[in-house]
Amino acid sequence: MSAIDDLKETMARLRAKEGGCPWDQEQTHQSLARCLIDECSELLETIDRLDMPHMREELGDVLIQIVFHARIAEEAGLFNFDDVAREINEKLIRRHPHVFGENKVATTDQVLTQWELIKLEEKKNKGIVSKASVFKELPPRLPALMFSEAVWKQIKKKNLPYDGIIDKVSIDQHGVNLSDELLGKMLFELTSAAQDKGLDPEGSLRRYADQIAQTIETRVNTKTN
Repeated sequence: MSAIDDLKETMARLRAKEGGCPWDQEQTHQSLARCLIDECSELLETIDRLDMPHMREELGDVLIQIVFHARIAEEAGLFNFDDVAREINEKLIRRHPHVFGENKVATTDQVLTQWELIKLEEKKNKGIVSKASVFKELPPRLPALMFSEAVWKQIKKKNLPYDGIIDKVSIDQHGVNLSDELLGKMLFELTSAAQDKGLDPEGSLRRYADQIAQTIETRVNTKTN
C-alpha cells in the first residue's frame, strides 16, 4: 500500500463506529472548518520562515483535513478521496493545454488569460452564469479581516454609495490616532471580549462585511433599474 492508502485506512479506523476515536467520530464538515483555517495558518508560518522540516509536518496536517472531509463525504455516499484526486487531476490537465495539448503559449500572462477563458467555458458547460456585480469577485471565504478590507477597498475605489450603511464618522474618529500598536490592541481586546461572551469574531465580521456588500449592491442595482 502507498502512504496515502495507509493514511486513508488510519482515518477510516479513527471514524469507525466500533473501536474508533470518540472525537473523530463526532466531527462534521462544519466542526472541522476552524481546524482547516488553523492548520493552513500554521503552514503559512513555516512557509514564511522557509522552515522545511516543519513545513513537511504542517503540509501533513493540512492533508489530513482533506482526507477527513473526504472520509465524512464517503460515509454519506457522496464522494471519496479518490474522486477528489481524480477531479483535480483532470482539471489540471484541462487547464494546461499548453503542456498536455497543442495550444502552446509563451508567457505567464498568456497562461493566466488562457486559464480564465477555460474557467469561463467550464462554467458555461455546467450551466453556471456569473451574476454581474458592482463588487469584484472575491473568494467567498477569505479570512474575515481580509474580506472586510477587500469590501471597503472596492467601495472607495468605485465610489459606491454607503451613506446610512457605514458610519464614516466613526471610521474617521477611530483613524485619528490609529497606529499599528493601537490597532493590534483594539483588535485583541475585541477578540478577547468576544471569546468571553461565547461569540465568534471571525464569523461575525465576515457576515457583517457580507451584509454591507449585499446592501450596497442592492442600492446600486435599485438606482440603475
